[in-house]
Amino acid sequence: MSDQVRYWAKEIETMPRAQLQDLQLRRFKELATRCYTKVRHYKQKFTDMKITPDDIKTLDDVKKFPITVKADLRDNYPFGLFAEPMENIVRIHASSGTTGKPTVVGYTKHDVDDVWTETMARSLVCAGVWRGDVVQNAYGYGLFTGGLGAHFGCERIGAAVIPMSGGNTERQIMLFQDFGSTVLTATPSFAAYLAEIIKQQKIDRKLIKLHTGVFGAEFWTEKMREKLETAFAEVNATGKFNAIDIYGLSEIEGPGVSNECIFKKGNHIWEDHFLAETIDPKTGEPTAPGEPGELVFSTITKEGIPLVRYTTKDITSLNYEKCDCGRTHVRHAKITGRSDDMMKIKGINVFPSQIEYVLMKIPGVAEHYEIIVERDILDKIKVRVELTPKTFSDSMAELENLKRTIEKELYTTLQINVAVELVAPNTIPRSIGKAKRVIDMRKEG
Repeated sequence: MSDQVRYWAKEIETMPRAQLQDLQLRRFKELATRCYTKVRHYKQKFTDMKITPDDIKTLDDVKKFPITVKADLRDNYPFGLFAEPMENIVRIHASSGTTGKPTVVGYTKHDVDDVWTETMARSLVCAGVWRGDVVQNAYGYGLFTGGLGAHFGCERIGAAVIPMSGGNTERQIMLFQDFGSTVLTATPSFAAYLAEIIKQQKIDRKLIKLHTGVFGAEFWTEKMREKLETAFAEVNATGKFNAIDIYGLSEIEGPGVSNECIFKKGNHIWEDHFLAETIDPKTGEPTAPGEPGELVFSTITKEGIPLVRYTTKDITSLNYEKCDCGRTHVRHAKITGRSDDMMKIKGINVFPSQIEYVLMKIPGVAEHYEIIVERDILDKIKVRVELTPKTFSDSMAELENLKRTIEKELYTTLQINVAVELVAPNTIPRSIGKAKRVIDMRKEG
């Protein structure tokens, strides 16, 4: 693991902000023109708002344009938002979609080669990955964007990539040892499970060469980062491990929209390709730098399915200060949750990330938990908390004290009473993809 700062495209990554903003303005005008002339949905939206691409004079004029939401993609399923004919589309991906039709995204050769692969290459180098590394890619391959996005980025920078996809836990661990994998790309929940199994199997740590994990596709807290770094440091040859956050979403690109550098002070958004804003989820008005809001992107270089001011529903804040690594591109703070994941319990707004923050700072609590929301006259919430083997072997009195401690900490953070159920190791179902943390019985009842 190297603390050396490297760049993939130094001139762009360290571009002065004034120059970067000039580039964004020119490219947003091109995006608006592309949408206005090639996408019927946007032509109608712009016409209804009495606005055209000619009205763009400064970056502030971006705020005049309509917000795009996921329903717009579903309403135009499958190809209604494409700006290019099918003979120019070389790749089609789709989100899993929990209800109804999935959201479909098309990529031209330019989108794959010059945007997605290039930003993934930057992201990996930003995270401390370099040629000579062996990257075990445990993101899912297929319609999900994760696997192929990371795969092409690895090849672009000259790292060796193992296209493992998710699952196959025993084979994953075998290849860690046999192939000398140095980097793991995966969801944080699956990574936690792999570290747990390595420890259980008492594998000789000299055989585990992992120095970095590039984790994303689900929100995770700083406390989860500490748990992951400690868990992998305990089982690898160097005794060190960096857990780095990567961010993306299928509607915009897939992984590689932003990435932490080795200083872990926020995710760098590659602003020459993605124009970022944050807005108040209730009013739609912009929020100031440093203030939390919904993250919004305009895809200022994409051809296949260009999107104007797409709201991700992810809650974060933006930091425009130059990073210690020398990069000038705006950083967003760790995603704290989604505006549509918020649970209303007894009149209080509760985010799953708040619960994870509390759990991960308490000794003896494992990385696996479930949040169960039920309705019995009033809504109520319970958290099933898995314990480490050492903690679970404690006396009943000690376990009862731990339960009370967790309930007290949750009340202090949430200001509502939360029932806690302590469960044995390996009780909570493990995830090979995105972890399902919340079970909302109100929706099922």
